[in-house]
Amino acid sequence: MGAMVVTLSAFAQQPAGAPGIPPTGFPGLDQYRASRIAVFTDDYGQLARYREANAALAPPAAGENRVVFFGDSITDMWKLEDSFPGKPYINRGIGGQTTPQMLVRFRQDVIDLHPKVVVILAGTNDIAGNTGPMRNEDIEANYASFAELARVHGIRVVYSSVMPVHNYTERSKDFFAQRPPSRILELHAWLKDYCANNGIVYLDYFSAMVDDKGLMKKDFADDGLHPNAAGYKLMVPLAEAAIQKALSNPKP
Repeated sequence: MGAMVVTLSAFAQQPAGAPGIPPTGFPGLDQYRASRIAVFTDDYGQLARYREANAALAPPAAGENRVVFFGDSITDMWKLEDSFPGKPYINRGIGGQTTPQMLVRFRQDVIDLHPKVVVILAGTNDIAGNTGPMRNEDIEANYASFAELARVHGIRVVYSSVMPVHNYTERSKDFFAQRPPSRILELHAWLKDYCANNGIVYLDYFSAMVDDKGLMKKDFADDGLHPNAAGYKLMVPLAEAAIQKALSNPKP
C-alpha cells in the first residue's frame, strides 16, 4: 500500500496532460512534450510527414544539383522557393525534432531522394531536451552518423552551425532558458572542428547572427530562436555559398 501511495504522489506532481513524464522546470517545454506523446509513441521520426511527397518526387534530372535542407523548425519554416527561386532545393525540415528523430528519417527524407548535397541544421532542440535530456556527446555522435551515412551514399554534406538565441523579448525568455549559450558555443566549436577534420563544408550562421553579448541579434528573431524575414534574408547568401563550395568538392 505504501508503494501505491508513492506512485500516486509522483503522478500527482506531473504537468497536466503528461502522466509519467518528469517535469523539466520549463513550462513551455513541459506543455510541448505533453502535446507530443502521440508522436513519440506512434511515429517517433515522423516518417508520415513527407512520405507522400517523397513518393511523388521524380528522380533528379541529368545535371540537376538537387539539395535537401534537413532540419527542425528553422528549416521547416523556411520558404526555400522564395529564397532560392528556380533552384532544385527541397525542404525536409520538421518543427521540434531532435537529432535522434532526424536519424530515424534520414534514409527516407535524404538518401532516397538522391541529392548531391544535404544541408543539415540541427541540435538546438537536443540542447532544450525536446525528446529528453541529451549530452553533448550524444548530439555529436548523431552529427557523425549523418555525415557517415551521407558519405556512403555519395552525398556531400554542409553542416550549419547551431543558431545563437536571445532573451530580449518576452516571447524569447522560455526558449532562451532551455538553451544555455555555453552549450551552444560548445557544440559550435566541436562541429566546426569536426567539419575541418573530415572535409565537410561548415556553414557558419552563428558568427553572422551573434551580437556583442554572445546572443542572437534581436533584429533577426522575434522569439529569440526562429529567424524572422530579416534573419532568413541574411542566411540565404551564406547557405548558397556553402552549397556551391560543397558542389565543387569531389563526390565522396
